[in-house]
Amino acid sequence: MKTFKIKTNLKCGNCVANVQHSLDAVSEIKSWSVDLKNPDRVLTIEADDEHAVGLAMDILVKAGYHAVVLN
Repeated sequence: MKTFKIKTNLKCGNCVANVQHSLDAVSEIKSWSVDLKNPDRVLTIEADDEHAVGLAMDILVKAGYHAVVLN
């Protein structure tokens, strides 16, 4: 399992709630969390491969948020 980090512009718990259901539905993502205290609002994903990162980024963009891979 690998850890991937995505810089986002999620600002609050409501923003996270907007994407929660979609992220939870991706079977490739084993776990995820958003650090709202970090100025980069980092979404951390635990997954087996990078395909999950692309799926997470698609979810964020479709919901109207920005997403940039950090690693």
